[in-house]
Amino acid sequence: MRTAYLDTLYDLAGKDRRVYALISDNGAIVYDKYRKDLPAQYLNLGISEANMLGMAAGMASCGKIPFAYTIGAFLAYRAFEFIRNDICLQKQNVKIVGTGAGEIYSALGPTHHSTEDLGGLRSLPNLTIITPASPMEVKKATVAAYEYEGPVYLRLGTNKEAEIYEKDYIFEIGKGVVMREGRDITLISLGTVVKDVLDVAEALDKEGINTRVINMHTVKPIDRELIMQAIDETGRIVTIEDHNIIGGLGSAVAEVIAEYGKGVTFKQMGLHNFSEGYGTYQQVKANNGIDVPCIYNAVKKIMD
Repeated sequence: MRTAYLDTLYDLAGKDRRVYALISDNGAIVYDKYRKDLPAQYLNLGISEANMLGMAAGMASCGKIPFAYTIGAFLAYRAFEFIRNDICLQKQNVKIVGTGAGEIYSALGPTHHSTEDLGGLRSLPNLTIITPASPMEVKKATVAAYEYEGPVYLRLGTNKEAEIYEKDYIFEIGKGVVMREGRDITLISLGTVVKDVLDVAEALDKEGINTRVINMHTVKPIDRELIMQAIDETGRIVTIEDHNIIGGLGSAVAEVIAEYGKGVTFKQMGLHNFSEGYGTYQQVKANNGIDVPCIYNAVKKIMD
């Protein structure tokens, strides 16, 4: 995902001198090509995330389009006040790019995990939140963020994520993507976990459970119509996210369900506390109940 983002940003900046890459020391090496070819549109502000976002807001007020990039946990938590007051309150055209979504920095522990970022940032007015699920979607989301006038939080994985799209598709902010049709149950996910959910759906299909999968890449604004359609047509919904169950995708879907007012079997899967355990990303997901076997067993229990 990171490579897809950097390649796309490089192309955008090469065509539009208003586009700037801002980093807070993290990721300096991966910006080598960008820094070499577009030095006037690159700023490394050191380990000062809040200052970077304040500077980005000032640049946006002068007509620039800054993409401020670093580890998501450092942006969402350490610099929250600057996102709120300098960017969202002023409706500045800043693109906040957080890498290491969820527990992807698995060996570094909860201090580096972005597992409560959606819960905090989703409450901020004027902020659009996008969590792409694959390299192709990262490219499309980066372009969409560039074309969108206003604050955007782009929540990325790191690198080497699997591609889940076999062919090109239309990406639209606020519109989820039905990855797989089904009539028995709907699984709604986002980010890198979508690949796991698709694997679960394939296994369930062999058990005779026809499973719909929705990639809800935009958490805010969320695709209310697609959720309501899933309620009407499947009657069962499970949300799966690499994030705390409070305030994230599951909460956003639950809000739609409550307002729609129709009965539906509903379950949230995600973290209930800070992340537990260290190791590979797959190991940490297993430790916290959101790997493929855990998702599969939870859905089977609902269907039994």
